Amino acid sequence: MTHQLPPLPYEMNALEPHITANTLSFHYGKHHQAYVTNLNNLLKDHPLTAAPLEEVIMKSAGKSDMMGIFNNAAQVWNHTFYWHCMKSNGGGMPSDSFKAKLEATFGSFEKFCEEFKQAAVTQFGSGWAWLVADKEGSLKILKTGNADLPMAHGVTALLTCDVWEHAYYLDFQNRRPDYVDTFLKHLINWDFVESQLPQ
Repeated sequence: MTHQLPPLPYEMNALEPHITANTLSFHYGKHHQAYVTNLNNLLKDHPLTAAPLEEVIMKSAGKSDMMGIFNNAAQVWNHTFYWHCMKSNGGGMPSDSFKAKLEATFGSFEKFCEEFKQAAVTQFGSGWAWLVADKEGSLKILKTGNADLPMAHGVTALLTCDVWEHAYYLDFQNRRPDYVDTFLKHLINWDFVESQLPQ
């Protein structure tokens, strides 16, 4: 199986003015594509050559001799998930039922945003902030470094914000807090987030 760069779920300029087509052309067209290319090169003549992406991730997670495979496979997955977490005219409020779930966990929708932003801003170096659901359906916020991702920790990803510098530097320079604020207020695709809840 040759892994492919999945199509973006919107046009390259759909997230403007918040994330520009210039950023997406580099982030999606260069960075995401590079992870796909690297993964295919690493999997040549490998026992996992024909395995689906999630199987590659789970079978390489935590194995020092497969670190390159894990990093590239996880980054392919992370980026695909991240694109779907955003939409044109996103942000705002989730549905009443999901908002109630966030309020039950974090105290208020505003407190959820505050805690999510805190996770994203305080992730040292490159990585990701996540809203996840555990096996019981309880919501939690976590942050992961580099390519690490929730499935490697037995939880389900609902929402992610990419805090690698290449995600925001062309539009926000070093202002990660402003990027995260913009993500929360103007970009989140709440319909997608809710669709990821374990059934």
